[in-house]
Amino acid sequence: MTPTDRRSVADIAAFFDGARLTLARQLAGLRKSDLAQLLDMSPTAVAAWESGAKRPTAVTVARLALSLGVDPGFFAMRPDDVAALSATPHFRSLRSTTQLARDQAFAYGQLAVDIATSLEKHVECPEPDVPSFSVPIDNNGEDAGGPDANIPEQAAQHVRNLWRMGTGPAPHLVRLLENHGVLVVFSPPQTASVDAYSFDSRLRPVVVLNPVKHDYYRQRFDVAHELGHLVMHTDAEPGGRTVEDQANRFAAEFLMPGAKIRDELPKTMNAAAWQSLARCKEHWGTSIQALLYRARRLGALTEVSYRNAMATLTSRGWRRSEPGLITVLEQPSMLPRALELLAAEGIAEYHLLDQCRVPAHLFRTVTSRRPLPGPPNTALHDTALHGTHASPVTSLFR
Repeated sequence: MTPTDRRSVADIAAFFDGARLTLARQLAGLRKSDLAQLLDMSPTAVAAWESGAKRPTAVTVARLALSLGVDPGFFAMRPDDVAALSATPHFRSLRSTTQLARDQAFAYGQLAVDIATSLEKHVECPEPDVPSFSVPIDNNGEDAGGPDANIPEQAAQHVRNLWRMGTGPAPHLVRLLENHGVLVVFSPPQTASVDAYSFDSRLRPVVVLNPVKHDYYRQRFDVAHELGHLVMHTDAEPGGRTVEDQANRFAAEFLMPGAKIRDELPKTMNAAAWQSLARCKEHWGTSIQALLYRARRLGALTEVSYRNAMATLTSRGWRRSEPGLITVLEQPSMLPRALELLAAEGIAEYHLLDQCRVPAHLFRTVTSRRPLPGPPNTALHDTALHGTHASPVTSLFR
């Protein structure tokens, strides 16, 4: 380390932000005790640095950066504390992933907001414009005529009306959300065990898409599902069955308005019905599974017919991979376009990396139009998967 480097690290130590250490640790998939072990220090010391009760020395800042695979400047104070401004994310299932994996995924989403905020110092992005439509979660409206009947569907209709979408198929959904100020990014392949998720950062609402679900039709439902959370569940506890069911109902109405699609759905399942579903799939841009779900919900199909149809999907292998004409995913453009505009003005990627102080691989993942291929070892950090001690260079930073 040169004398200049030492002075730089000393300056960072003077303006060290404990929240940034928490973010880096969670990105690495480490517990406080894991990081303490890497440093040969106590978990109490790590907790004190993260809480702001104490500041690490310049030497310790350098060791933290090396252990977590970030530039020391990553720990410097920012104008906004993204973590403090971020609401709890909506994950699909809290049982199928570990808390460490969820923390790692959430940290990546916060990093995406951090990068977007940094780029917005140079380019103008659409202002957030996601309406709020509160939906009670103590009554899911299953009883016909109940006080909360069809409220998720009403929320979807409300958004379609505000965004002047008409009654036909929804357009490019990722572009639609970006035009209304939502940051949409793909997560790294290493976090593929966590499905699509969303959260409101108060700087910009965020949707993070699964990078390995290479299905145009299912991805559109994912995007609409996460939009439902952003619209309806700003204060709801994430992960519950009712909350997830409401988001599914919102997505179904948002993509396939009942008043328009009802007459297009099959009433009985036969050869002609499957042909009709195939046409609807391409017209509405939704999977056959989603169309069957919609047909049952709208009463076009009986429960028995629906279950038989789903059994047929299973026997044909379509529950995992349906046939369809479109094979290219909808791609984000807000941040990729920002990079193109800045490059045209002579602001190169290395200038932005120096400003953001984030690992180059993650910067490129956040700002990419498509999922990037993972490194040779695409599993989550060993600590996140097994709770074991792992090397300082973690999977997200390889």
